[in-house]
Amino acid sequence: MHWLQNHWYRTTPLHLVLVPISLIFSALVAIRRLFYRDRILISHQMLLPVIVVGNISVGGTGKTPLTLALAQQLIAHGWNPLIVSRGYKSASKKPLRVEPDMTALQSGDEPLLMARRNICPVWVGKDRVATVRAALQNHPQCDVVLCDDGLQHYRLQRDVEIVVIDGERDTGNGWLLPAGPLREPVSRLKTVDAVVVNGCDAAPGQYAMRLDGAVFHNLLEPGLTATADDFNKTGVHAVAGIGHPQRYFQHLTSMGISFSPHAFPDHHPFSASDLAFADCDAILLTEKDAVKCTEFADARYWVLRVDAIIDPGLTDLVLRKIKSHGRQTA
Repeated sequence: MHWLQNHWYRTTPLHLVLVPISLIFSALVAIRRLFYRDRILISHQMLLPVIVVGNISVGGTGKTPLTLALAQQLIAHGWNPLIVSRGYKSASKKPLRVEPDMTALQSGDEPLLMARRNICPVWVGKDRVATVRAALQNHPQCDVVLCDDGLQHYRLQRDVEIVVIDGERDTGNGWLLPAGPLREPVSRLKTVDAVVVNGCDAAPGQYAMRLDGAVFHNLLEPGLTATADDFNKTGVHAVAGIGHPQRYFQHLTSMGISFSPHAFPDHHPFSASDLAFADCDAILLTEKDAVKCTEFADARYWVLRVDAIIDPGLTDLVLRKIKSHGRQTA
């Protein structure tokens, strides 16, 4: 899949083969949505509001930072959120509460990242309906569900749909998989409650978001911090195994850090050999990658924490939508 991404943001001769497959995929996507709309396939409504933060494209757009930011905003307005995620590559087949001391293999990297932020309960499970129900049995105080990803998981009904778009890559060449990066057609954006643009100015009717972070935490000693000035030396390596590694590298460059970049596939299962760089004084990681490196890290490993800065209008929209649902618990 990684090699295929080179064809998602342009048109190449390979599209003579890929486009017919995309048309078939597009038809299947449309049929599936139609089946849910006409109740041939059953979806389930929760007794409390559900907010889905997702995207229509493959790859990182900033869903997880936005989910965390919304959780903090909800708490500030008196709500008690619960975060639910699929837990990509999680070893658990049943609903599971993610604990900060787990491994990424148990829970998935992004859920573990969110659990270590210690904002609210985080649960994972392939079936989000079953996961929400199991989580609420353990956390009856929760009165709103935040789904990190899951826009296409129509078994779970939702009150608010938020789509995050990478402002730099947008929707690629506009084709659905495998000819392009899209899981659903661009027309899907007209049916969601909010479109959030990460990293660029938002168009009228959309909401802007940016990722902000300037402090590095030592992976083994989180209380030990550093700034960009501490890495003005040779032997600095930056590692990113996320959906859009260049965003991370560009952020480090904007901080004035000189480094050797190392891009890995999204959700890459890191090992010590992957990061055995020659002439290495510091290794700069994303939070998502850091949770997979703790077991073999040493004092050279540093983590940049980033937070989503969101348009206040988005928070207002979400609050209006969920207040109309009420505050029942299930």
